[in-house]
Amino acid sequence: MSMQKKTNVVNMIEEKELIPKSGFAALLLILCGFAVSTLIIIAGGILLSMSMPGLGGIALTFGIMLFVVLCIMLAGFHIVNPNEALVMTLFGKYYGTIKKEGFYYTNPFAVGFNPASTFVAASGNLNIGSGTPEAAATAARTKKISTKTMTLNNEKQKVNDVLGNPIIIGAIVIWRVADPTKAVFSVENYKSFLSIQCDSTIRNIARLYPYDSMEEDADEKTLRGSSQEIADCMKQELQERVLEAGLEIKEVRITHLSYSEEIAAAMLQRQQAVAIIAARQKIVEGAVSMVKMAIDQLSEEEIVVLDEERKAAMVSNLLVILCGNRDAQPIVNTGTIY
Repeated sequence: MSMQKKTNVVNMIEEKELIPKSGFAALLLILCGFAVSTLIIIAGGILLSMSMPGLGGIALTFGIMLFVVLCIMLAGFHIVNPNEALVMTLFGKYYGTIKKEGFYYTNPFAVGFNPASTFVAASGNLNIGSGTPEAAATAARTKKISTKTMTLNNEKQKVNDVLGNPIIIGAIVIWRVADPTKAVFSVENYKSFLSIQCDSTIRNIARLYPYDSMEEDADEKTLRGSSQEIADCMKQELQERVLEAGLEIKEVRITHLSYSEEIAAAMLQRQQAVAIIAARQKIVEGAVSMVKMAIDQLSEEEIVVLDEERKAAMVSNLLVILCGNRDAQPIVNTGTIY
C-alpha cells in the first residue's frame, strides 16, 4: 500500500518550467551591495574611533550582516549551457526546471538535483553518457541534466535463442532525456535504470528468434538475417520500458552477434555442410539441363544416332565431367562398346 501511495505521489509531479531573473542584473546589484556593506563597515570603524560606540556598533553590525547575506545570495547564480536542463528543489520540494540556456539568478536556497551524477562518480561507469571519459567526469561534477543525444554501449551477454543455442549478443542504444523532471523524480537513477532495462530487453528479444535459419527458403525472422527488424523490436520494447523515466530511445543497433564458443565450431561445420549441399544441388540441376540439351541437339541435327545404351553411357560420362571436382581426363576409345 505504501509503495502504491508513493508511486501516485511521483506521478502527480508535473514539470514546471522556471523563468528566472537575469543573472547579470542580480550580479550588478550584489556587487553594489558589497560596496555598500564595505562602506558601512568602514564608517562603523570610523565612528568607533571617534568615541561613538553606539552608532558605530550599529553601523558595524549592520555592515557585517549585510555582507553575510550577500555572500549567501551568491549561491543563487546558475549557468545553463545549450542542451542542458537544471531540475531544482527547495527544502526537499520540487521548485522548477530551467530548460533554456543562459546566466540566471534563482532562490539561493534552491539547489540542483541530479542523482545520476552521484551514480557516475561513485561507480566510475563511463559507458552511459556522451562517449568520452572527460564528458563522464564533467557529468559527475555537475547537477545539470544533459538533454543531448547520448549512447549506451551495452556489454556483450550470453543468451539462448529460441532453439536453445547459446549465443553472444551486444547492442548500442542512442537515447536522450526528453523530460528532465521525470528522469529525476520517477526513478532512483535514470542512467542505471536505462542500463538495466537495456540488458533485459536485449535478452528478452533474443530469446524469441533463432540465430540463423538452416532452410534456404525460410521466411521466419532470424537474428542474423533480420538484424534491422530485430533492432526495431528492441527499440519499441525498450521505449515502453523507459517511458516512465522520461527517456527517448532514438535507435538500437546490434553491434555483435555470434555463437558461443562451446558450439561455434559445430555450428560452423553445419553451415558449411548446408552450403555444400545447396551448391551441389545447383550443380546437379545445371548438369542435367546441359545433358538434356546435348542429347536433344544431337538427335535434332542427326549428327549421330544413339540407341538407349549409348545414350545412357553418354549421360553417365557427361554427368561425371560436369559434377566432378577435378578436371576430366579424356580417353580415346578406338574400339566399340559392344
